[in-house]
Amino acid sequence: QVQLVESGGGLVQPGGSLRLSCVASISISTFAIVAWYRQTPGKQREFVAHSTSDGNINYIDSVKGRFTISRDDKNTVYLQMDSLKPEDTAVYYCYAKIYATSYTNYWGRGTQVTVSS
Repeated sequence: QVQLVESGGGLVQPGGSLRLSCVASISISTFAIVAWYRQTPGKQREFVAHSTSDGNINYIDSVKGRFTISRDDKNTVYLQMDSLKPEDTAVYYCYAKIYATSYTNYWGRGTQVTVSS
């Protein structure tokens, strides 16, 4: 079983920055999709950003120009978050879809991001 562990969340003022990390228990070089989602109380989990194995990168409109998803060449996915706004406050979750005879979905436990002055 693949494990995903997020870190890097915290409390920041509006306009500040954070970099989230998601460390996988195996190499992510062959993962079909890596992505970040977020969720606040009373709301559905929301797509934030993804990166596919064939090079496609997408972001939800509200974070375009402020957030950047990236991978290293080993086992970590990053989400660089700049110009943070109070509405970015949420628990952020790492997601991966892996194909090995069939597709399997994996989720991390989440890391809290709070943007407040």
